[in-house]
Amino acid sequence: MSLKSLAAQLFAKSIHRKTKKWVDNPIAAQEKTFEQLVQRASNTKFGRDHDFKGIQTHADFVQRVPVRDYEELKPYIHQVVEGKSDILWPGKPIYFAKTSGTTSGAKYIPITEESIKQQVEASRNAILNYIHETGNSGFVDGKMIFLQGSPELTEKNGVKLGRLSGISAHYVPNYLQKNRLPSWETNCIEDWETKVNAIVDETVNENMTVIAGIPSWVQMYFEKLQAKKNIKVGHLFKNFQLFIYGGVNYEPYRAKFENLIGRKVDSIELFPASEGFFAYQNSQKDKGMLLLLNHGIFYEFIKSEEFFEEKAQRVTLKDVALNENYVMVISTNAGLWAYNLGDTIQFISKDPYKIIVSGRIKHFISAFGEHVIAKEVEQAMQEAIAETDARVNEFTVAPQITPERDELPYHEWLIEFERPPTDLNKFIQTLDNSLQRQNSYYFDLIDGNILQTLKITPIKEGGFNEYMKSIGKLGGQNKVQRLSNDRKLADGLHHFKNLQF
Repeated sequence: MSLKSLAAQLFAKSIHRKTKKWVDNPIAAQEKTFEQLVQRASNTKFGRDHDFKGIQTHADFVQRVPVRDYEELKPYIHQVVEGKSDILWPGKPIYFAKTSGTTSGAKYIPITEESIKQQVEASRNAILNYIHETGNSGFVDGKMIFLQGSPELTEKNGVKLGRLSGISAHYVPNYLQKNRLPSWETNCIEDWETKVNAIVDETVNENMTVIAGIPSWVQMYFEKLQAKKNIKVGHLFKNFQLFIYGGVNYEPYRAKFENLIGRKVDSIELFPASEGFFAYQNSQKDKGMLLLLNHGIFYEFIKSEEFFEEKAQRVTLKDVALNENYVMVISTNAGLWAYNLGDTIQFISKDPYKIIVSGRIKHFISAFGEHVIAKEVEQAMQEAIAETDARVNEFTVAPQITPERDELPYHEWLIEFERPPTDLNKFIQTLDNSLQRQNSYYFDLIDGNILQTLKITPIKEGGFNEYMKSIGKLGGQNKVQRLSNDRKLADGLHHFKNLQF
């Protein structure tokens, strides 16, 4: 065992002891976090506007601070972006994580000195937890790659601005710098396909032991490696031991990955976002992720079926139930207060508190990390109809992750036309161009050759109604789901295809 490997095991043991303290006292950890957050922000503009000094209990907080999403919190965030101090959190943030907005362009998520520290520690602790559980630390002697956005940052009113993965690249600890790939120059390449090709060239002859990234991006990397060397990735990288991922559900990719690798490797699931780092997989034996309870985030939970009710109940950790679908609401040391992240989770354990991500509170497609929402597909459809004089009775959209033949995945649009478009190719291109314009993640996936242009499956006249009737949901308040992240609806509709189109 190398000195670095031994040191990693000792460090992992120390971190495990610290983690166990709050894992064994979860409610106390959350109560302490709540008190600290409210106290720290009591003199901010948000704190004064919401009488933080009068908050003694969670009930006080609920009474004073309504649940908000980004758009509803935007008046405060806008002041922070303008360069004002002490708005949501004392002082100014040190970064803005720029993400794709859902209704009005880019979102600027504040990241403070406290919150980035917790992000980095959570990522580190996920790996150390794995080392402590498995005793496997040999991978620290090999090369590690993190497929991520460019680390180059811009500035907005004196605050550095970039994507979270690029910001995180600035916090790789010194003891891992020699192990880290790709090079800084390669990491700064903006064009994704060019970047992946450069990463392949840099890594193909290295002793790769850890590979991390969103599954769809990593899949592209693996496929290019295999094409270059004509052998399985696990045979090319004989010491490849650990795959770290987050952002999308890995399960649809698992079989594909195991085929590309040629053997099984351990994996760690993470639940990070620009707004915070919420959970990581803490066991190779059990599913689910350990909810991080002393990392500067206070959690509230609202049952999904009650979320849009005016008086939906906001519960804290002590009152959650297992296997219930909850919307996760967060308050953080970056100044997000009762913030609706949009994600839904389920608790699969309360000893310790472990979760799985069950989806989003609104319908969406994010099989590849694109976060496409109903508004975007509806806008695209409107533009395509206007351009081609088509008329549409009904439509829905779903991802096709495993297409037939050797082709890229795509979004499948299942459309029942009343009048077909005058130019079908133009109709398809208008749809696709509109989505790329509205959604930067979708653009990146198309531009990076992760996805191909969307495809249309025509449904016969009356097909949607026949399908809804077949599942007992025709009429009444039942509606066709505009888009979904699985293929249940799409596969059902395939029985009603228009074979004469």
